[in-house]
Amino acid sequence: MPLIKSAISEIRKDKKKTARNRIRKERMHTSIKIIEKLAKSGVTEKISEAVKTAYKAIDKAAKRNLIHKKTAARRKSGVAKLAKISSAKKPAAS
Repeated sequence: MPLIKSAISEIRKDKKKTARNRIRKERMHTSIKIIEKLAKSGVTEKISEAVKTAYKAIDKAAKRNLIHKKTAARRKSGVAKLAKISSAKKPAAS
């Protein structure tokens, strides 16, 4: 336990930052999980909107250095693959 006043203050700030960052990271993970569920179930109507929110969450996490920019690119690529696969499963209208 720190004794110096500034160190105590830093611990308080770190707890707030950690909580904020955890929320952002969870938002990113949840949006990716939603896309995975939509892709598995074959719902193509909602997937484009879900991809937009996932991209936004991933980009924000990378912008705030929660994840590396190349990790963000890899995650976005995976999301795009899932979206493409689910749209390919869509039956052709005749």
